[in-house]
Amino acid sequence: MPTLHRFAWGLSLLGMVAANGAYSRMLALDEPEDLTELSLEELMQQKVTSVSRKPQRLSRAAAAVFVITAGDIRRSGALSIAEALRLAPGLEVARINANQWAITSRGFNNRLANKMLVLMDGRTVYTPLFSGVYWEVQDTLLEDIDRIEVIRGPGAALWGSNAVNGVINIITKSAKDTQGGLLTVGGGTEERGFGAVRYGAQWGEDFQARAYVKSWRRDGQVDPTGRDAPDDSQSTQAGFRLDGALSNQDAITVQGDIYQGDADQTLTFSTLTPPYTTTFAEQADFSGGNLQARWRHAFSATSELDAQIYYDQMKRDEAAGRQTQDTFDFDLQHRFAWSEDQDIIWGLGYRFTQDRIRNSPYVGLIPDHRDLNLFSAFIHDEIKLQEQLFLTLGARFEHNDYTGFEIQPNARLAWTPDDRHTIWGAISRAVRTPSRADVDLYNDLSVIPPNTPANPQPFPALVTVNGNPAILSESLIAYELGYRFNPHPRFSLDLAGFFNVYDDLRTVREDQPYFEVAPPPHLVLPLTFVNQMSGHTYGLELAADWRPLAGWRLRAAYTYFQANLRLDDGSIDVLSLSAAEGSSPRQQFSLFSTLDLSDRLEFDLWFRSVGALRDPPVDSYTTLDARLGWKPYKDVELAIVGQNLLDSPHLEYGSAFTNSASTEVERGVYARLDWRF
Repeated sequence: MPTLHRFAWGLSLLGMVAANGAYSRMLALDEPEDLTELSLEELMQQKVTSVSRKPQRLSRAAAAVFVITAGDIRRSGALSIAEALRLAPGLEVARINANQWAITSRGFNNRLANKMLVLMDGRTVYTPLFSGVYWEVQDTLLEDIDRIEVIRGPGAALWGSNAVNGVINIITKSAKDTQGGLLTVGGGTEERGFGAVRYGAQWGEDFQARAYVKSWRRDGQVDPTGRDAPDDSQSTQAGFRLDGALSNQDAITVQGDIYQGDADQTLTFSTLTPPYTTTFAEQADFSGGNLQARWRHAFSATSELDAQIYYDQMKRDEAAGRQTQDTFDFDLQHRFAWSEDQDIIWGLGYRFTQDRIRNSPYVGLIPDHRDLNLFSAFIHDEIKLQEQLFLTLGARFEHNDYTGFEIQPNARLAWTPDDRHTIWGAISRAVRTPSRADVDLYNDLSVIPPNTPANPQPFPALVTVNGNPAILSESLIAYELGYRFNPHPRFSLDLAGFFNVYDDLRTVREDQPYFEVAPPPHLVLPLTFVNQMSGHTYGLELAADWRPLAGWRLRAAYTYFQANLRLDDGSIDVLSLSAAEGSSPRQQFSLFSTLDLSDRLEFDLWFRSVGALRDPPVDSYTTLDARLGWKPYKDVELAIVGQNLLDSPHLEYGSAFTNSASTEVERGVYARLDWRF
C-alpha cells in the first residue's frame, strides 16, 4: 500500500472515531493546576495516571513515581524533553553529543537503551528496530506540557513489554488550558536560535483548539582535543490539538504533529583495506508525523470506557542506512467499580508496525522489510483491604511475532496509616521482547589487521555481529519497597529501594570462523546474539523537597546503583558483561533551588554531580545551571540561562554500541523572550 494511501487510511479511521464521540465534562478530572503555587502537602495529593492508568493521589501510589511539572521545566531552563528529564531522581540522562542522548533508569544505559518505555499522551514512541528511543526527534512545545510522570521500576503489567526498568509518560495540556497566543524567541552560544508560536481559541460553544509551530538550531560541541565537532542539529515541528464537549457522557481529543530536521554526526566504520577503519562526517535527516484520537464514555460515576487510536510514521536517512517505519495502534480500556472496595480496569490492544530498510554495506537488517503484530490484554484489580490498606493485583498478556506469548504480572501493596506516611511494596515481572536488530541484524563490528599478534594470518579478519531468530526475551523479577513522609507542609521525603533479578540478558556467541574470497580475501569471525547473561542489580533513590521560605524551594535527589551480573557457563562475552555493569554511574546527586526575589524576579540554580562510568570510561563531572527570569509586564517574561557553568567541556557518555562519535558538553548561555497575548 503506498505511503500516501496508508496515511489517508489512518486519517479516515481516526475521523470515524472522532465522528462517533463528543467531548465530556469529565475532562475536569484531568485539568492541570499551577503546581508551582501549591504547598508540599497539596502536591502529595495531586493526581497521577501512569501508575494505575487512572487518576490516583501521588501520596498513595504504590510505585517509585516522580512528577516533573510545567513550572519545573520552565525554571530549569531546559529546552528539550531530554534535558527536562534530568529533574527526575533515579533517571540516568547522559548527553552523547549535541543531538544524541542515552536515557534510562536503574541500569543498562546507552544510546540504544531498550528497557524504558516512553509515552507521549498515551502514544508509544519507542522504535521496534532496537526497542529504544531516538530522543532527538521526540519533541513538542515544552510550554504545552502539563507534566511528565516518571516511574522507576517495572510498568509492564499495565503498559506492556519493554516497560522493564521504568515508564516515562509525557502528558500535554488540554486545548482549554492553552487559550490565547504565545510567542517565544531566543538564542545563545550553544542554543543558536529557537522560536515558537502557538495560538489557542474557542471553536464553537463546546470545542477548544490550538496549533503551534516551533523551530530550533543547536551548535555542535567539541571533540576530546577541544576542536569543534560536526554535530550541529536543527528541526522544525508543527502540531495541533482539538478538545470539545457536547454531553456529560462522551469525550474526544484529536491531535497530531509533523516534523523535519537533520543532525550532523561523525561515524566510524570498519573496512577490509588499510587503515581498516573509515571515519567521516555526515548528516542524518529525519522526518515524520503522527495523528491520534481518544474517546471517553462515562457509563456512570464509577464506570467509564476509553478508546485510543493513532497512526505514526517515522523516516530516517543516514550513512548507516535509511529506514521508514509506519505504526498503527489501537487501545481499549474499561474501568468499573466491582464493589465499594474493589476497582477493576481491563483492556485490549493491537499494534501493527511496518518497516522498510535501505541497508548500508556496513550495517543493516535482513530481510529489509517486516510486518509485525502485537496483541495484548490486561487486567488490573485494586482492592481496599482496610481503610488505609490497598492491594493491587494485575497482569498483562501479550503475543508478539518473535517469542509468542508473554505474561507480565505484578502485585502492589500500599499502606497509609495517616496523611503523612505511605509505605508501599511491589513484586513484578517484566520482559524486554526481541527487537528487529536482535533477530535480523548484520553489522561489521571491527577488522583485525593481518600479521598482528591478534591475527597472525596474512589476511584481515572481519568481526561481525548477527541477529538470531531463536533469541529469547530478556526477563526481570523486581522487588521494590518505598516510603513517603510529609512531616510538615514545607518538607517531604520520598525513599525507594529495589532489588532486580535479570535472566536471559542479551550477549554474543562466537560461531565457527570461515573464509571469504570476495576481494579482498578475508577471514570472518562471526558473533551471534544469544541470551547468556543473568544477575541482579540493586539501589536506593532518595528525593527531598523543602521550602525554607514562602518563595524559596529546595529539591535534592540522590541515587545509588550497583550491578552484579554474570555470564552463563561457556560464555566468554566479557565485553557485554563489562558494558552492562559499567554503563551507569554508581552515584548521582542533584540540588535544584528556585527563589522568588520578588513578584517579578526569579533566580534559580541547578547543581548536579554524576559519578564515573567504567564502560565506556567517562570521568565523574559536576555541573551548575543558573537562570534569572524577569517579568517587566504581566504577560512578558525575559530570561537569561547559563548552562554547564562549572565543568566545561566535559564528557557525559562514550561511543559504546554505536558508530557515532561522542563529544564533550560545553558551557553555554542563552536569552529568551516569552510573550503571551
